[in-house]
Amino acid sequence: QLQASGGGLVQAGGSLRLSCAASGRTFSSYAMGWFRQAPGKEREVVAAITWSSSSTYYSDSVKGRFTISRDNAKNTVYLQMNGLKPEDTAVYYCAADSLYVVLTTASPRIDYWGQGTQVTVSS
Repeated sequence: QLQASGGGLVQAGGSLRLSCAASGRTFSSYAMGWFRQAPGKEREVVAAITWSSSSTYYSDSVKGRFTISRDNAKNTVYLQMNGLKPEDTAVYYCAADSLYVVLTTASPRIDYWGQGTQVTVSS
């Protein structure tokens, strides 16, 4: 089970840090990712990280502003979001899969999904 937290309301230019804690099993051997879905839009991949943190992926829209990281000892993945923009407003979801490429390509066959956490950026 994946539990996302840390969402909220923030002004444009502000920062938030999302956390995704895993329980019930260890996800240390899984690639992890963050996705988001804005109203009326499809779910999109935001960032992903390999199990060892050796590689990270960012969508063009967040590159340079967001940072994904993980702590395998805590079974937790993070998304540090800086320089938030109103267009970042969405429900953010964490996900896990045994294959990194499944996350970076937003494949429909992703193994595990967490519940979403709302991020709202006001202008």
